[in-house]
Amino acid sequence: MWYVDILRSVSFPEQEYTGASSDLKRRLSDHNAGNSPHTAKFAPWQLLWYCAFPDKMAALAFETYLKSHSGRAFVRKRLINR
Repeated sequence: MWYVDILRSVSFPEQEYTGASSDLKRRLSDHNAGNSPHTAKFAPWQLLWYCAFPDKMAALAFETYLKSHSGRAFVRKRLINR
């Protein structure tokens, strides 16, 4: 299985990060450990939302959509309550 997830910084709640991975627990641990240069300065992170996909290509396509303008609007309207 592959997962698309949305993380939110605990220290900087306005910062969110969307990504895809085959190991959701390891992904969150890596972000919280500072192993990703893009997210290290906003650690620690909490998991807000995730969705499982049967294959990598479907997960990556949905991740790309969520990072688009209409995808970000979909996230705000349907997936995450502020």
